[in-house]
Amino acid sequence: MIDSHCHLADPAFASELDAVVGRARAAGLERALVILAAGDDREAARASRVQALWPEVRVAIGVHPHTAHQFTGSPERAADVVRAQIAATPSARAVGEIGLDYHYDFSPRDVQQQVFRAQIRLAGELGLPVVIHTREADADTVAILREEGKGALRGVLHCFTGGLSLARAGLDLGFHISLAGILTFPKAADLRATVKTLPPDRLLAETDSPYLAPVPYRGKRNEPAYVAYVVAALADIHGLDAGDMARQTSANFHTLFRP
Repeated sequence: MIDSHCHLADPAFASELDAVVGRARAAGLERALVILAAGDDREAARASRVQALWPEVRVAIGVHPHTAHQFTGSPERAADVVRAQIAATPSARAVGEIGLDYHYDFSPRDVQQQVFRAQIRLAGELGLPVVIHTREADADTVAILREEGKGALRGVLHCFTGGLSLARAGLDLGFHISLAGILTFPKAADLRATVKTLPPDRLLAETDSPYLAPVPYRGKRNEPAYVAYVVAALADIHGLDAGDMARQTSANFHTLFRP
């Protein structure tokens, strides 16, 4: 199995990182994709420790929409920061997470869009996939991906909770769809119904840990080992054996991120 999106360099794991990595390996995880905030030196230092404990991990680096305001008036500088950190990080395999978040609006929407566009162009320049965060901004997210990606962009809609229209738009872009612990929540019936219509060869499983722990750990700190519950939910939805779904989502990860 692979956890396609986690924040393993988060301070929430610092005090017991060895144990968390050990549990992930014991659960059968081959690797994980660790998300890093561009320009955060303390997080980058913690990521070096993660890499030392678990050499198979890979990373994605990007400017999240919440912090896009730091680049007001100079969105290309955001791309420059990401470019420099990727160049200095041999395990980097993607630009992300990037996108739009109109729920919190921690950054002005026009600034979010400018920084998002700059990073998509960077991903095209580097030939890397993108990890997309979209919240209450689906129409703008898809429009920008179409405009800037020009049909050649690879990527994933991470922690997918949208409806069929967003899923179809993502598939039409050639993107993968990644599901997190929300898929296991009792009130996520609509999400499960949407996921049932999606082809297994375009699905990924993630934890987004330390957030969004799946049932039966809901409300507690999440960790990569718990991706097994997401894989099991995906298998149940598609009528597959959990082992087959684990192999399929892992193969999909390799296709996208080429680790």
